[in-house]
Amino acid sequence: MTEKDAHLVIGSNGFQGGAVARALRAGGHEVRGFTRGSGAPNRGTGGVPTAHGDLADRNAVREAFEGVTHASVVLPLVFDVATIETYANNIVTAAREANVRRLVYNTNTPVPDTDTSYAAYDTRRIAEAILRDSGLPVVTLRPPVYLDNIFSPWNGPELAGDGVLSYPLPADLRVSWLSHDDLAAATVAALHREGLENTTLRIGGPEAVTGAELAAEFSRGTGRRIVFRPQEVGEFESRLGRVMGPEAASGVGGIYRWLAEEPDSELFVADHDTVRRELGITTTPIARWVAAQPWHIWLQGTGTT
Repeated sequence: MTEKDAHLVIGSNGFQGGAVARALRAGGHEVRGFTRGSGAPNRGTGGVPTAHGDLADRNAVREAFEGVTHASVVLPLVFDVATIETYANNIVTAAREANVRRLVYNTNTPVPDTDTSYAAYDTRRIAEAILRDSGLPVVTLRPPVYLDNIFSPWNGPELAGDGVLSYPLPADLRVSWLSHDDLAAATVAALHREGLENTTLRIGGPEAVTGAELAAEFSRGTGRRIVFRPQEVGEFESRLGRVMGPEAASGVGGIYRWLAEEPDSELFVADHDTVRRELGITTTPIARWVAAQPWHIWLQGTGTT
């Protein structure tokens, strides 16, 4: 790297992009963000300068990429095919003009090899293909499910208050749960390690666990008994919709509706040895991550102590 390296994080105001922005800044890199919205400051980026615009605006995307050498891309929770194609093509055009040396695309979910009829998968595969076939030096990261989804307004109170871990996954599905911080570490590594261009990596945590095994790790991390409850997708969408809105929640829910119909026992499992070898990182065990979270915040205002 040189003193002129400049990093762009698309989606920097989101949970995943914010984690990447913070990790880059903590590593001493020059970084700026690009996100939708009104321009309100976001403490989650750690003070990273952020431009606000629309990925559908080609000129705004070009301006964001000016002087950029490395880019991290997380697309918004938009699931319209034509819109996603526009986003991806605008990113390709701007990245080419900037002559970026590395672009890392986070698909936000595992991606099945064939069409699913669920836009949460299919739009991410479409974007991946556009970026991959662009000729740019692209690394694609396919994460599983995020541990941080459980430390959330739609899951945290039930777990902290009742000891119930509800999630819309089949109880026997093995998942290599990953934290946002470990995603950020993987992204930073993918941005800078040599020889990764034009590769696709299925990333995840060190343990692939079923629902009951996940609850056991949460029990270890919290020091109390936690049980897993396979959640109805409709209930999940309703809870998520209170925070993200019904349209985004319905799109995300498609991930879990497809799994309920056609479960793939290996789609959400990562090869941690490959992650360690290719990216040079070691991801966090579930129980250790759980123990580090301030679960008590979800009990505030509930009358539970």
